[in-house]
Amino acid sequence: MENIKVIIWGFGAMGSGIAGMLLKKKGVEITGVCDNHPDRVGKSMYQLCGVEQMTRPDITVKADIEAVLQDISADIALLATDSFTAKAFPKIQFLLEHKLNVISTAEEMAYPKASEPELAEKLNKIALKNGVSLLGTGINPGLIMDLLVIALSGACMDVESIEAERINSLSPFGPAVMEEQGVGLTPAEFAKGVKNGTLAGHVGFNESVGMITDAIGWKLSEPVRQSMEPIISSVYRKTKYVEVQAGNIAGCRMKGSAFVHGEEKVRMIHPQQVEPQLEGCETGDYIRIKGCPDISMAIQPEIPGGIGTIAMCVNMIPHVINARPGLKTMIDLPVPRAIMGDMRDLIYKF
Repeated sequence: MENIKVIIWGFGAMGSGIAGMLLKKKGVEITGVCDNHPDRVGKSMYQLCGVEQMTRPDITVKADIEAVLQDISADIALLATDSFTAKAFPKIQFLLEHKLNVISTAEEMAYPKASEPELAEKLNKIALKNGVSLLGTGINPGLIMDLLVIALSGACMDVESIEAERINSLSPFGPAVMEEQGVGLTPAEFAKGVKNGTLAGHVGFNESVGMITDAIGWKLSEPVRQSMEPIISSVYRKTKYVEVQAGNIAGCRMKGSAFVHGEEKVRMIHPQQVEPQLEGCETGDYIRIKGCPDISMAIQPEIPGGIGTIAMCVNMIPHVINARPGLKTMIDLPVPRAIMGDMRDLIYKF
């Protein structure tokens, strides 16, 4: 059996990280890369990843996705560009219509019918028409505050309420995430961005809540209530992608609440910032289910967001290829697991 052939669209922090992981795996090869950033176009994928090419054919980053697909074949495309379904839609449509399975890192694509039901239905129809599958995934949404919650609820005879909390570092993420969170802004600029809606904060509460409530059979009586507060740094902080002066915004504290018949059933708590250790903040992931029995889970420190997102995308490749055509979510496919052997061994045909 030939290697699984992958193209990557978007070669920033996540896309290049995905490439680095794929280059270490058996039974899979990257056949093309698309990115329009001037610092990447025309350069070797291996150079950008800091990986030796060895005997592998060179892969040059191209700005035009049509040029990428012109002379190569691929089984699946990993799209690492946007956070929102509406922005990712034309790219996903293009890939599906070229009969490529797709995995997207866009947060809203983890459960797109929560925020964009019409676009979700359109994508499902396009995927079905072209005989391919589509999945949105990542560390969160995709695993920590939704799929893992759902899995733990499987040990419950009854569930009264759910609380998911993720205290994490934003440091591994690229400019797009920093802009969404308002990292580096002054408090006044942050307040203005919240007021006029230009700051998104964490994208994914609607998706995580939708996945959880649909999975266990709760019907929301109103939209998810969300709040966003600034985390103001007392010290200078710096990552590969952003600098934060003391007194400016290091991240934001997001909260979300979901109600069923007027009763709060799901609570989301999600403070995230760059370099949290500089002010003594300990990261961690926590799930608390009140029911029969009560369940309390703690992971300390957090599962790293950058590494986790990269791994989720790569480890779901065989499951997406194997899936029946259409739009899928993490509750539709086999549970994610690390793939330490030949990735081709997990591929089968109906």
